[in-house]
Amino acid sequence: MKKTSSNTEKLYSKLRTNRLFITVPTNQLHELSYMFREQLYAPGDFIFKEGDTDNALCLIAEGMVSISKVTSFGEDTELTVLEKDEFFGEFELIDGLPRSANAKALTKTEILKLDYDTFHMLLEENHTVVLNVLKQLSKRLRRTNETVVKQVEATRKTAQERINILTFLVESTQKLNSALDLDELLDLILETAILGTNADRGTLYLVDYEKDEIWSKVLKGEAISEIRLPLGKGIAGYVAATGDVIYTEDAYKDPRFNSEIDRISGYKTRSMLCMPMKDKNGKIIGVFQIINKLPELFRTEDEKFLEALSAHASIAIENAQTTREMVLQEQFSTVGKLAGSLLHDMKNPMNTLKIYTDSFKNSSGSKDATELAGKIGSQMNRLAAMVQEIFDYCRSVSSTNMKNIQIGTLIDTVISDVGPDLEKNRIDLNLQLDYTGACVLDPEKMECVFHNIIHNAIEAMESSDTKQLTIATESTNDNIQISFRDTGAGIPVQIRNKIFNPFYTFGRKDSTGLGLSIVKKIIEEHNGIIDLESKEGSGTIFSITLPLRLRSPFLQ
Repeated sequence: MKKTSSNTEKLYSKLRTNRLFITVPTNQLHELSYMFREQLYAPGDFIFKEGDTDNALCLIAEGMVSISKVTSFGEDTELTVLEKDEFFGEFELIDGLPRSANAKALTKTEILKLDYDTFHMLLEENHTVVLNVLKQLSKRLRRTNETVVKQVEATRKTAQERINILTFLVESTQKLNSALDLDELLDLILETAILGTNADRGTLYLVDYEKDEIWSKVLKGEAISEIRLPLGKGIAGYVAATGDVIYTEDAYKDPRFNSEIDRISGYKTRSMLCMPMKDKNGKIIGVFQIINKLPELFRTEDEKFLEALSAHASIAIENAQTTREMVLQEQFSTVGKLAGSLLHDMKNPMNTLKIYTDSFKNSSGSKDATELAGKIGSQMNRLAAMVQEIFDYCRSVSSTNMKNIQIGTLIDTVISDVGPDLEKNRIDLNLQLDYTGACVLDPEKMECVFHNIIHNAIEAMESSDTKQLTIATESTNDNIQISFRDTGAGIPVQIRNKIFNPFYTFGRKDSTGLGLSIVKKIIEEHNGIIDLESKEGSGTIFSITLPLRLRSPFLQ
């Protein structure tokens, strides 16, 4: 179809601004207008592909074009982007070889194409066009060089980052595999996850399938608390239940996010990466909840790092748990045998002493002597109960004899027992008993709990200038709270999450390390909770929360 004068003028105006024809005389450019053909491309359309054998020079009248090349890895790598008034495709017209790259329209694009023969005629007859081609080739080569250099630098940076992460992962794995204390191991895993993803902070939850919960120990102020969430609740609970990976740039936009923790702590959660920790069989054993990457957002590399860490961490946790169980079983067996033997050996002497004290109490006409004989018998019973409690604990025997009692009366009994020790150590007793009424519990076991906590407090205040033990009670709704506050040295932060562990002792060479473990077991048998608050140099508070009433077939 022959071009009209109007079409020729439009083509001329488009050619006039193209870099191929800068400084080309107007009359020559008018003559060339008849030799171009127009072609339109939609965004994403290929103008030509690598390996094509067409040999037309392409001038960009409107739009943008990407020049790219597919690497041996199958990646389409962009070499440069060309805009209006630039031209491309000259290499193939010069060397006669197939297309060496892909050309794709990025926007709605208009291309003016010039055939092989006409292009070569221009090169032979017009030195200005030759110079313009050389100038454009020079600019394009410089631009491509810059692009390639940037890509090499980016690739090297990425490779170095991956090497650093891999080195960090290997070093961390060695530390994980050498840690046999479970609490220290969990802290180390979380620290590795935070450092490896360059996050601000995080939480590591473990899954408790027996209770259908996830749990973690966290530091709240000066107190270490154990937080538990039902499977499926919150973002971490959802990940533990489903195995999905949750990434959000704004946690507050996720309806599963619990903002209450932020409100209490004053911390602002922004981005969050939450993903499961799985063992070698693919079973979910925990959840990483990593918060606020610094300074940018979480990336795919962070997810891959946590996935790799998960494999090593799960093995380390399994090893630590197995080692811990083996050690505990051996210790329980040894102490259990000792306690059983002690109970057997104590039986005859205790019976003999009971006969003597009963006889003394019945034959003595002195009120003080009778009271003293009663205290001796009470202490003998307490001693036997303590050994029996250790024996039952080591055998995992659990039983309670629940009764309706007056909590004030029980505390009076305990104070009467420990009174001499308090006086001996010059410790002032401060009672704040706001509630002294009825509650349902096992009095003998609860006496064991109170005695244990009070004697720990006495030992903690040995070197204190101010020695005061405060026992307080109050009732809230259907619960009673009993607290013991001392003015001792306090418990160091790094060991607070261990003091309820079996056989763990701190500063006591003559202890079995079972006292507070038994205390916690008894409290849990009562469906209660024991919390710890401590500040080094200022003392410790043990708070026990118990239900006032229990529906129990053993209720008397």
